Amino acid sequence: MARRGELPELVVRIDRLAAEGRAIASALDRVLFLEGVVPGDLVRAQVTKKKAKFMEGYVKELLQPSPLRLQPPCQHFELCGGCQWQMLPYTLQLQAKQEQVYTQLQHIGGIGLEKARPILGASPTLAYRNKLEYTFSPRGWVAGTLDKDAPLPPALGFHVPRKFDRVLNIEECLLQPPISNQIRNAIRTYALAHGLSFYDAKLQEGLLRNLMLRITTTGQIMVLLVVREACVEVERLLDYVAETFPQITSLLWTVNPKVNDTLYDLEIRLWRGTSYLVEQLGNLEFEIGAKSFYQTNSRQALTLYHAVRELAQLHGTETVYDLYTGTGTIALYLAHLAGHVVGVETVPEAIEDAKRNAARNRVENVDFVVGDVQDILSPTFVARYGRPDVLITDPPRAGMHPRVVAFLLELAPTRIVYVSCNPATQARDLGLLKEKYTIEAIQPVDMFPHTKHVENIVSLQLK
Repeated sequence: MARRGELPELVVRIDRLAAEGRAIASALDRVLFLEGVVPGDLVRAQVTKKKAKFMEGYVKELLQPSPLRLQPPCQHFELCGGCQWQMLPYTLQLQAKQEQVYTQLQHIGGIGLEKARPILGASPTLAYRNKLEYTFSPRGWVAGTLDKDAPLPPALGFHVPRKFDRVLNIEECLLQPPISNQIRNAIRTYALAHGLSFYDAKLQEGLLRNLMLRITTTGQIMVLLVVREACVEVERLLDYVAETFPQITSLLWTVNPKVNDTLYDLEIRLWRGTSYLVEQLGNLEFEIGAKSFYQTNSRQALTLYHAVRELAQLHGTETVYDLYTGTGTIALYLAHLAGHVVGVETVPEAIEDAKRNAARNRVENVDFVVGDVQDILSPTFVARYGRPDVLITDPPRAGMHPRVVAFLLELAPTRIVYVSCNPATQARDLGLLKEKYTIEAIQPVDMFPHTKHVENIVSLQLK
């Protein structure tokens, strides 16, 4: 029994799944939120936060596994934290994501669910990512290590959750085809054998920093090596990679002397092959460079865009705005069904990609404009490009700026199709848009199996 003021340790059985990858149990007349559990699990949990109506905590011991619990296929599941739900049947993952979308739309946006559709699941649920980014570290994470001064092995892998300077050595990641693991492991083995230093994020020293791997559905491969400085050792490593893996389509490298890991202000240098990959999306081809933003799940992106196309209800003459267009994938996917499409994006490199892909696919009825959406939308912009009949918006996780929502209400396009990777901020924006719009359809889409993340599309019709 915990003393007054102490946070208790409890034995609870998990009732159901909740939003953001958590699950719920009942105890002490409150709900207890826990992660990494399955409905039906009996666990010993330590409470870390106690409020009037809820508690939060973590699992200290799994006492009795639920009949629903699966053996995760990944050997790194317990430590990696990337695929939080591999122990959960995929049907239950979909149910939880769908429930999250519906609950947030109702509670945050006051949106009714009369037009809600079942979530669109993904296939396959493994080896679906076209892009993975790995980090080099001189101190790899070893579970159970308590001595801060104990020597730790160098690592090439993923950051351990909530530990920015600790990296888990990844032997086999199931999110890309086997060739991805072969390339990563070969680079790590070579680097260790030849004494190449791994970058220390605390001390800001060391040669090898990051590794990015892109693999398209057509089998093309991009490898980008990020180093702290140019030297002959890096050139020898790149030669080794090129000779060992001749199937690599694009072998790139860049020098990053900064504190942060962002690529957008760095010069990408070509070592072997082409500077880009070509991905197929329906009847379209897209050039993808090292800095390109492209939907991480290529196959499910087609499902997402098909749903957007259906909900846009285009007949061939409409003017369409595509806000936060990225590299123009949605704009180009819809262009053959519209009269004119205008894409707006903040990142100049993304707009250059969009223009190049429009030319590659001979799409001529599109314009791509660089600028912050909240600043660029104006009566002058509308006078130049025309008032939109249909507006597509796919903002970042923070949702749309209040100025953008206000301008959309003033602009009043006949139909808005709102794509979101964060149903909570989407619900907030919809709560404002419902002043002039009714909900035509709600369509959740699972882009990232075995994770808590979910996309949602909402179609709105002007009243």
